[in-house]
Amino acid sequence: MSELGQAFVTALRLIVELDPDLAEIVLLSLQVSGSALLLAAAIGLPVGAVVAILRFPGRRAVIVALNAAMGLPPVVVGLLVYLLLSRSGPLGPLGLLFTPTAMVIAQTLLIVPIIAALTRQAVEDLSDEIDEQLRSLGASFGQRIATLLFEGRFTLVTTLLAGYGRALGEVGAVIIVGGNIGHVTRVMTTAIALETNRGDLPLALGLGILLVGLALTINGLAQGVQEVARRAA
Repeated sequence: MSELGQAFVTALRLIVELDPDLAEIVLLSLQVSGSALLLAAAIGLPVGAVVAILRFPGRRAVIVALNAAMGLPPVVVGLLVYLLLSRSGPLGPLGLLFTPTAMVIAQTLLIVPIIAALTRQAVEDLSDEIDEQLRSLGASFGQRIATLLFEGRFTLVTTLLAGYGRALGEVGAVIIVGGNIGHVTRVMTTAIALETNRGDLPLALGLGILLVGLALTINGLAQGVQEVARRAA
């Protein structure tokens, strides 16, 4: 068997046997990205909905900025968070640099624009259909936002899954602010890069297989949600 084939077989064995190092890395990845998703949803959903239905000076510029921010380079976001959390930065005294919290902050900043921009589009499309009716019924601003978010829940679930996928596959920002410290801040993407450089192909392949599996699962869930939405329409 070739070296690559042997590495692949070993990688599968690590997965099946739930290798402790591999399991620890995967669990931390899910925790960090899941926390970032919750924070980003708490910010991005209401922001996107407000921009969708509120008319104010500079609204077009805000929409352009949100759409542009969807493509923010991860390493730039990582650098900005690093500067904020470093000892000489404004948040340096909190001691958050090179911790999972710093990674959560970086991933949150990366996916907030994605969630906000896609939410804005989804809610604006719905607003054209039902917002006038809500106004005529005397619904308050907050009630209108809550109703529109609820009505667009299937599309918004897909949006959140897209944000989670982006966070889970991120490497540039998290390695800058997390430092890829073993048993502390090592997640799947940074571990793959490290173990490949070290020549530990089985662990790198094992993590890669799991990462691809998670990506496929997320895409499958998104497709499933869209199918449910089509049937419910």
